[in-house]
Amino acid sequence: MKHHSVFPGTPLASQAYRTASMGQELICDLRTLQRIGPHAGRRFWASCFGGVILGLLWMGAVIPLAMGSHKGADEHHVVSDSGIEQSVGHAIAGAPFQIYLSEGGGTDEQGSRKQARVDDALQTVIGAFNHMMAHRTDYARFDEALSKGALQKVIIEPKVVNRDGKEFLILVVRTAQPNQVKLLISASGLEEQGYLNHPEQLVPVLAREFQWVVSKSDTTPKRQAKELPSDLKQAPIKTNQEIAELSGEERDHVLQALFRTYLTTTDRYNSLEGQSYYETGSTTRIPPAQPDSTTKLYDIRVREALQKIVREPYFQKQTPKAVRSLLNGKIWNVAFADIHNRDWATRTRVVPREQSITVGEQDKTIQPAMVLINIHRSASPDDPFFEETRGLPMGALPAETLARVIAREIQDNITEKSMRGHVAQDELSAP
Repeated sequence: MKHHSVFPGTPLASQAYRTASMGQELICDLRTLQRIGPHAGRRFWASCFGGVILGLLWMGAVIPLAMGSHKGADEHHVVSDSGIEQSVGHAIAGAPFQIYLSEGGGTDEQGSRKQARVDDALQTVIGAFNHMMAHRTDYARFDEALSKGALQKVIIEPKVVNRDGKEFLILVVRTAQPNQVKLLISASGLEEQGYLNHPEQLVPVLAREFQWVVSKSDTTPKRQAKELPSDLKQAPIKTNQEIAELSGEERDHVLQALFRTYLTTTDRYNSLEGQSYYETGSTTRIPPAQPDSTTKLYDIRVREALQKIVREPYFQKQTPKAVRSLLNGKIWNVAFADIHNRDWATRTRVVPREQSITVGEQDKTIQPAMVLINIHRSASPDDPFFEETRGLPMGALPAETLARVIAREIQDNITEKSMRGHVAQDELSAP
């Protein structure tokens, strides 16, 4: 499960390149002097000569400043974090985009090593894209992005960071052009993670990133979710100590009370409306008898899974944080959803700290979180519940397996995402 909200909030912007054009124009206007007196001619030429000298001095001082400030209004110019432009694009056969190299500055030994690393990164990325183009249909998101013209260009930087200073191996950023994005790739990241000069190892990493290319390039309006309830003074949340002292049956009673206040188990965007559902343990999809049949079915299945989490000793022992988070006010929504433009199976989302809500008689301040289960997605090999799900899509899991999937997602992700409010990228993936 990987990381960037269906909860209201302003998403953190990803770092992007901003270009602006700057022009400077020199006008020398030497007015003709009327001849007054015998020295008028000399005064005229002295004035002209002085004006020319002054103009040349002005050009020498200002034009270098203008050149240094130039960021390249032309879309084919790319500026690196070193400020040195590289305008030559490297083509990939059959691809509508090109790869650009932002050159690092420096003439010393360290600068030379840095530039050599960027050059190696260029060849690595070209090799990876050549392979993906040759096997385009094997990479569904890549193929979709190419068909839509979603990727404007690829830029290799010495280092890629967002506006918060966090480093990324690959970062997708929007452009001024609607429905198009840029892909930034870190040369230092390729080296540190062992991908440099190994394009075949970079291919699967690069291919996964195209789910973000497809999503971020989609500028169509998203569905609006219902507002979160704000008056929750009587919400029966428990402290962690109280939860630890409760029996499984008592924890279930608390859970049922939370269902009657704020805890919901349906997608707030109604993305399952009219969708088919899965037979348990099978990949067979069945059309719904009514538009809301699938929503109701998975609402029941999620509630059954949550009851297992709070009741059964296994979860109290193996995933205690999941048990606590369901009863202490942290989790507000656990639901299946159809998020077709994401390749993950489960995801935890938390509102940022500035949108915290006060609940309970003791006025506890919390950052509401939700857990989404992507109905048509299967677990990937790096998911901790991969073996348990046996390749089935999330919507086909029986309640016992679903409970373990949900519990593991909460156990592994709730603390980190509560600390920083995980909205930057997932705000874009609402159904």
